[in-house]
Amino acid sequence: MKRFFRRVRRVIDFLPMIWQGRDYDYRYAVELFQYQLKRTADFMESDKALTMDADIRAKRIRTAVELLEKVYEEEYGCEYQDKMKELYGENVLKWGFEDTGDGDGSSYLRYEFEKWDNAEEVQKMLNKLFLESKDKQDRAHKLVWKFIEHNIRQWWD
Repeated sequence: MKRFFRRVRRVIDFLPMIWQGRDYDYRYAVELFQYQLKRTADFMESDKALTMDADIRAKRIRTAVELLEKVYEEEYGCEYQDKMKELYGENVLKWGFEDTGDGDGSSYLRYEFEKWDNAEEVQKMLNKLFLESKDKQDRAHKLVWKFIEHNIRQWWD
C-alpha cells in the first residue's frame, strides 16, 4: 500500500510538468530531465540515501542542473546585448518600424543605432560580439552535456 501511495504522489508531482509540456520542442524534454535530476539530488541529500558519497553525487547533479539552466536560458548567447549596451548605451539595440516611403504602407525594422553617425562601427561591433556570444553558447552547450555524460552513470543510490 505504501508503495502505491508513493507512486500516486510521484505522478501528482510530475503532473504540472507534463501538463505544461509540449511535444514540438525539445526544450520541454530538457526541463523534464532537469526536474528529475533535482528530485534525484533531493533524494540523495535526504536521510533515505544509502551510499556514503550520495551528498557528493547530489552536488554534481545540482551543478549539472545549474549549467543546463544557464545554457537553455541562453545566458551566454545573449551576453552581446549587455556588452553593446555597456559600450553604446541602453538604446543601442532598440528597434522600430520605419515606413519604406513607397506609399503602400509597408515598413521595415530598423535599429536605433542605424540612424547614428557611427552606425557602421556599431554594426561591426554588434556582429563581432554576437559571434563571440554564439561561440560561447555553443561551447557551453557541448560542455554541459559532456559533464552529464561523464557523471550520469554514478547518479544513483
